Amino acid sequence: MADDRLSRMFAALADPTRRDIVARLARGDATVAELAEPYDVSMQAVSKHLRVLEDAGLISRSRQAQRRPCHLEADVLDLMTTWIERYRLAAEERFSRLDAVLAEIDTAGDTGGSARQDAQQEAS
Repeated sequence: MADDRLSRMFAALADPTRRDIVARLARGDATVAELAEPYDVSMQAVSKHLRVLEDAGLISRSRQAQRRPCHLEADVLDLMTTWIERYRLAAEERFSRLDAVLAEIDTAGDTGGSARQDAQQEAS
């Protein structure tokens, strides 16, 4: 079930406009009109983007008198962060092992190169 939720979150953030809306909401709540302002799209298009973000659980909408501000559910991002961190640590571990192997190969190559140079000097 968490994977389905995670998939919806990543799918929602696959769109650059939605990522920009999330970045804007990270600075504070905003109405649909405020969020639509910088884009050359209709309010309906922005509302669709907001619906995708809301369905993914990334934002919520409340009612304050006549206003319906959108709010970033930042704690939901923890699920994504945890998932990313797990794979980042695994990748770092693999890169560390690769670095060690490459260092070992480099050290062995330096030793072999010195022996080759010594043999060439003796032959001369």
